[in-house]
Amino acid sequence: MRFSQRAEAVAPFYAMEFGKRAAQLEAAGHHVVKLSIGEPDFGAPPAFLSAVRDLTDGRQLAYTAALGLPELRSAIAGFYPRHFGCEVDPDRVVVTSGASAALLLSCAALIDPGDEVLVADPSYPCNRRFAESYGARVRLIPTTPSTRFQLTTELVADAWRERTRGVMVASPSNPTGTSVPFDELAGLCGEVGTRGGWRIVDEIYLGLADNSDGHPPRSILAADPDAIVINSFSKYFGMTGWRLGWCIVPEQMVPVLERLAQNFYICPPTPAQYAALECFTDESLALTEARRAEFRIRRELVIDGLRRIGLSVPVAPDGAFYVYIDVAPTGLTSAEFCDRALAQAHVSLTPGKDFGHHTADDHVRLSYAASTDDLTEGLRRLGDFVGSLHP
Repeated sequence: MRFSQRAEAVAPFYAMEFGKRAAQLEAAGHHVVKLSIGEPDFGAPPAFLSAVRDLTDGRQLAYTAALGLPELRSAIAGFYPRHFGCEVDPDRVVVTSGASAALLLSCAALIDPGDEVLVADPSYPCNRRFAESYGARVRLIPTTPSTRFQLTTELVADAWRERTRGVMVASPSNPTGTSVPFDELAGLCGEVGTRGGWRIVDEIYLGLADNSDGHPPRSILAADPDAIVINSFSKYFGMTGWRLGWCIVPEQMVPVLERLAQNFYICPPTPAQYAALECFTDESLALTEARRAEFRIRRELVIDGLRRIGLSVPVAPDGAFYVYIDVAPTGLTSAEFCDRALAQAHVSLTPGKDFGHHTADDHVRLSYAASTDDLTEGLRRLGDFVGSLHP
């Protein structure tokens, strides 16, 4: 069987590969501390789960509109003024089958073969895979701790070429957990806009960002209404397996995404959409805010534990639930470190090669989306493992 060049060019997603190997070890009877996957251990809000149970009463769950339930689009729009500091027209909200589908639709709408797209190195790999699938030439721009492993206005301006058409930014970022300061992000998007470029801003982890300058986390839409914003129910609401996300796009882009969604997957999952309305009640939002506070506690536990082990976190995260660890002083590459940590300590991490090239060999990602007990045990095991490298 002959496969497409597109399929052959896609590298494995190593976070999932290490998750698979961890599952195999567990099946063999070992207790593995899984810190490789960005999946909150809290699960979906109870009101959502209750609504799902009610929906399984035998009623017909037919297709919805391709853009999503109107009442859910309105609920998402109503979430923005209080939580993200901007007004959003519900007609610009597109509900999707996870944030992945939002990226899929956006890239399909914006990218022609040969278009150049700028992305930070390191960054979440699947975002650029979507762009490459539509023929984009993705250029990874090396970033450093001095820029919080994020693109800046200056980096984008220096990298812009004749064939450059747009920029993909994530704030807070996976794998680093760092945000672009709001004024810097606004300036970056303004720079791209003046060049006639599009900007996709991944705000999947914005709900898990720290308050800054006395303000709640702010969406880029507060400064750039024409940005394309991606978000999800997976992280802030803990609903990874329910595959529900959304994007907010310029008005003229809505009918384009509607046609694409109709053809690509018809509509997002109907039961998940109806139940997701329960995510926006005062009770559910109070719960998710409490969970956000819990993630900050876990972050401090992890950073303090890594410090005691002697592993460096070059930039402290200010959102999401990841830390990006420099393992070069151990004498191991990131792949070797993750392989041996899993085999010897039964701790699953993700090597930097998932996220780019610039830091691929000397950084690993740890997800603190796991329970406090698992984090404590994982840090203890990592301490023993690192100590064994230089007895």
